[in-house]
Amino acid sequence: MPAMRAMHKPRSPGFCIARMRRLNKAKPMPEANLKDCVRTIHARLGARSVVLIGLMGAGKTTVGRRLAQRLNLPFVDADHEIERAAGKSIAEIFAEDGEEFFRNGEERVIARLLNDGPQVLATGGGAWMRAATRERVREKGISVWLKADIDVLMERVSRRPGRPLLEQDDPRAVMEKLIAERYPLYAEADITVESHDAPHHVMVARIIRKLAAWLQERDD
Repeated sequence: MPAMRAMHKPRSPGFCIARMRRLNKAKPMPEANLKDCVRTIHARLGARSVVLIGLMGAGKTTVGRRLAQRLNLPFVDADHEIERAAGKSIAEIFAEDGEEFFRNGEERVIARLLNDGPQVLATGGGAWMRAATRERVREKGISVWLKADIDVLMERVSRRPGRPLLEQDDPRAVMEKLIAERYPLYAEADITVESHDAPHHVMVARIIRKLAAWLQERDD
């Protein structure tokens, strides 16, 4: 009589976490295992939003769109929603109404958007500096800091003009000041992912792995 094949239990949502810890971090995760992590996220995210924070140039919008597509979730850019609500660009809001007016509106818009999860929500670089916004994100979302060094940030922002805070004689000095002021608070995020000059799909995979691990460990 031929030997019977061993019965295998279906993989639990936490399978990818245990598997991930055994993988060499320098190697890309196989697609099958990444799918296990996506399933973990779907099973545990609930109505929470995945909220991307970080400085301008960190990749919140470009990576966020691809992350949302990979997770089959809506993508929302808070800056675009602010512009739509105001009927003018962020540069125009800064010029005509001032930064404080913009920040107040930004806080209100993000508070409203957080009611619409689950989703991937990209926020402006200064949004996390508001204590009320940090508290709302903790209540209704999972914060992911895309952390990049200054050389990566400056190279990226140089491709896209129209950033009001950098319309100065020495934009690098402005960026250095923002890093000193904001990085200590960004470090309070639930998850930190290094945003190097890597392909977008690599960044998305890193976020998915870390998000799945965070959900597994926190919810267990």
